[in-house]
Amino acid sequence: MTPKARQAIEEADVVVGYGMYIKLVQTITGKHAEIISGTMGREVERAKIAVKKANENHKVVMISSGDPGVYGMAGIVLEVAAQEKTQVPIEIIPGITAASSASAILGAPLISDFAVISLSDLLTPLEKIEKRIELASQADMSIVLYNPQSQDRIEPLIKAYEIMIKHINPDTPVGIVKQAGRDGQKAKITTLKNLLNEEIDMLTTIVIGNSATKIINNKMVTQRGYNLTNHY
Repeated sequence: MTPKARQAIEEADVVVGYGMYIKLVQTITGKHAEIISGTMGREVERAKIAVKKANENHKVVMISSGDPGVYGMAGIVLEVAAQEKTQVPIEIIPGITAASSASAILGAPLISDFAVISLSDLLTPLEKIEKRIELASQADMSIVLYNPQSQDRIEPLIKAYEIMIKHINPDTPVGIVKQAGRDGQKAKITTLKNLLNEEIDMLTTIVIGNSATKIINNKMVTQRGYNLTNHY
């Protein structure tokens, strides 16, 4: 969380968000703030509530995890506000998305070009996700996978693995980070060929290196091509 995001939460008189995210910020919400939490799948409803409260002259904060503009609530709030024809000013406060957080924990695997792909097929057809993974794998880009697997949704990760293993060296370093930046954070570096043997859930971020990714002092490092020996 950035200091600016923390300040916005502390100063809001209405805080709206998914229940789990609300719990993560409950210690910094204002003493008299109205807290409105909800379940997964009710994002449009929460956005409408937030806009309604803002129209009633409340200072409203909509919570997202990571960065609100990366698989977050920023887009839907802007769409709902436009639909409601509200004139209330909306500010998007950036946060630290899981790709950046996980990368820092693992070392420096995203130094060069990379792709971020969510494996959640709730809003994006699996066929489209598979195509994006295929193209990123062929392009020799580091790949970050969000929402990789849940108890009821294991097919997308298996499909992703089957695609990547066709185009990427099986010994390519892969970083697996759970609860990045939160209590209970865990990180492990393995290889692509061992990916499916790891314990992975929805709170896991997976970082697959490219052909220039090495393990240096137990950290993932994607080399950009700097000449270290002839530098004066």
